[in-house]
Amino acid sequence: MSMRMRELIFASAALCALVQPAYAKTILVMPGDGAQERLQEALIAVEPGDIVELGAGRFALTDGLSLDVDGVTLKGQGGVETTLDFSGQQGAGEGLLVTSDNVVLREFAVENSKGDGIKSKGADRIIYYKLRVEWTGGPKTSNGAYGIYPVESKDVLIDSVLVRGASDAGIYVGQSRNIIVRNSTAVENVAGIEIENSFDADVHDNIATHNTGGILVFDLPNLPQMGGHNVRIFGNTIVDNMTQNFAPKGNIVANVPTGTGVMVMANRNVEIFDNVIGENGTTNIMVVGYRFPFEDPKYDPAPRAVVIWNNQHSRAGWAPQFRGGSEIAAALGGSFPAIFWDGAGGADFRPIIQDDVMALSLGLSDLKADTASAQPVPLARSVSRPASLPAIKLPESMEAIVR
Repeated sequence: MSMRMRELIFASAALCALVQPAYAKTILVMPGDGAQERLQEALIAVEPGDIVELGAGRFALTDGLSLDVDGVTLKGQGGVETTLDFSGQQGAGEGLLVTSDNVVLREFAVENSKGDGIKSKGADRIIYYKLRVEWTGGPKTSNGAYGIYPVESKDVLIDSVLVRGASDAGIYVGQSRNIIVRNSTAVENVAGIEIENSFDADVHDNIATHNTGGILVFDLPNLPQMGGHNVRIFGNTIVDNMTQNFAPKGNIVANVPTGTGVMVMANRNVEIFDNVIGENGTTNIMVVGYRFPFEDPKYDPAPRAVVIWNNQHSRAGWAPQFRGGSEIAAALGGSFPAIFWDGAGGADFRPIIQDDVMALSLGLSDLKADTASAQPVPLARSVSRPASLPAIKLPESMEAIVR
């Protein structure tokens, strides 16, 4: 054998060792007596490259679970076949907490956790795939806040998940960057999908229906990462988001009007295009500033560079649920427009709108002004728009897992 051939074989073996360590193993955990202890012990005992496989059935759990080992896959038999049932959970924490990198969560369900369904914090290159998170008693203030909840992470993929009943956001990504949320369904949450204080996100080919608000893009003050930007909302179906707001008082999403399709607040470089949006009683798309007190001098409360085009709109605005909305609707002949901007930042911050529907500015450039004092004026369609933001690219190794 030639020296060159030996070198190639050695290099190939080394690459395989990196992808699949020699000691990688599958740990099978079945439901039944002692499931809590057996599953948590498995999540502690794993090593990088290992798979914890959950058998089919219902795991009756009494406490939250945690994983802090890099490079682990937690896999069930399907979002209907394998269920982690937290109905008997004694603490108030999340169902599953992940704090390690290169983790894959796939093909299982989480039901009725006392806190968030699945939370990951500081977990880079994390994949949520074919999961179901649900509070089975329907929309209630006592439900956990978030269904799928990655925060402070880089390279986040959420693909083909279903979330129902979260009292804050069904699918929430916060203070993160390089994010894709796709092929997922958010139903009967306060916010269906929320991207908050995050950079570089694509949210596409999802269904957001029967929530209070379909898709939210927020930037809030007093957080370690601010200045949310570069978010594309496209190819989604955002319809019939008419569930009455059931968020606990004091939560920022408690201020989202029932009947909101897409809401952009204090974010910049946001593109909303090629969506199907309608049957939202307040409006299909709203672009607003942050209108609450704050002291952080680094925070910018006005939305900037929001571009809206090629969306398919159906009925909207027949029951606007914000202060002064009904009066404005009456003055406009009985309904609120499909698109509105509150006027935050003044003319230089006006969104670029090319959809062929009525759009309105409330004229509230003063961020301390009450919406009841609005002086609405129509917004003209724009003839041109800036170059589109680039598509989000995740590491090829992440995409390969969900192919």
